[in-house]
Amino acid sequence: MLEKKPLITHMYSADPSANVMNGKLYIFPSHDLDVEMESNDNGDQYCMEDYHVYEMDDMSQPPKDLGQILHMKNVPWVSQQMWAPDAVLKNGKVYFYFPARDKDGLFRIGVAVADKPEGPYTPQKQPIKDSFSIDPCIFNDDDNVSYLAFGGIWGGQLDKWKTGTFDPQGGEPPDDQNAVCCKIARMQDDMLEFAEKPRDIVVVDEKGVPLKAGDRNRRFFEGPWIHKYNDTYYFSYSTGDTHQLVYATSKNIYGPYTWQGVILTPVLGWTTHHSIVEYKGKWYLFYHDCEMSKGINHKRNVKFCTLEYRPDGSIVTLNP
Repeated sequence: MLEKKPLITHMYSADPSANVMNGKLYIFPSHDLDVEMESNDNGDQYCMEDYHVYEMDDMSQPPKDLGQILHMKNVPWVSQQMWAPDAVLKNGKVYFYFPARDKDGLFRIGVAVADKPEGPYTPQKQPIKDSFSIDPCIFNDDDNVSYLAFGGIWGGQLDKWKTGTFDPQGGEPPDDQNAVCCKIARMQDDMLEFAEKPRDIVVVDEKGVPLKAGDRNRRFFEGPWIHKYNDTYYFSYSTGDTHQLVYATSKNIYGPYTWQGVILTPVLGWTTHHSIVEYKGKWYLFYHDCEMSKGINHKRNVKFCTLEYRPDGSIVTLNP
């Protein structure tokens, strides 16, 4: 098995969104261009302008690159930085969600639609109305209702939207105040627009108290993912500057979610972004690190490993 080895080696890739469609596993990662850029907290070093999709039917073999499915030059509203995407198969169509900066430099979330995972994809001419920030995760529940979770602070701009409008001077709250929350919104039936105003996904501690901004080992930073296991919703995400993948659980899709523990301890590189998927009766964690580039933060590579649950539903912590 290719556990903990780079999956995609002919180019740099990151932020793997793994989804089962028509009985096969497809990986929708972002694509790091092989360029030299100086790193900063705004994420300007992440030069990404297109997406590929990969098919991985056999977990013991490398995935097959099905080719480029979208480029920024084909999306009228995009100026730069097509970051971490996600996709879902619903009602016979594949809906591909991606963040990018618009012409004003603000991150928005766009949608492209295809008849099959490999495309061709047709992007909507405008981003989702009232969308902002990065890292969309589309979750289709058992009742066929879909929800989009999204957000990332610092370079992802989520902390600049605390008042409901964009504040270029915004940032994380003081350490003793509630942390910035990931957002979630139910989607319209056509999967192209929000059906409601985005809500906060509140993560609370064991006493039911919302996590504080200073709790950097547990508070939300970026990379949300929602999956369901034994009728429980699992909300997992990256803690950013403390470099962990962690998770919280709830019986309600909207939360609040109770913090549970660490999924993956820090990997080589600054960012941590993941997806969790069940395929052929086994659970897998897809993630990235910087092994191929020997630690260059904006030249990442996708990896995966098996994920295990304890009888009580807790996840066994993985060490890279």
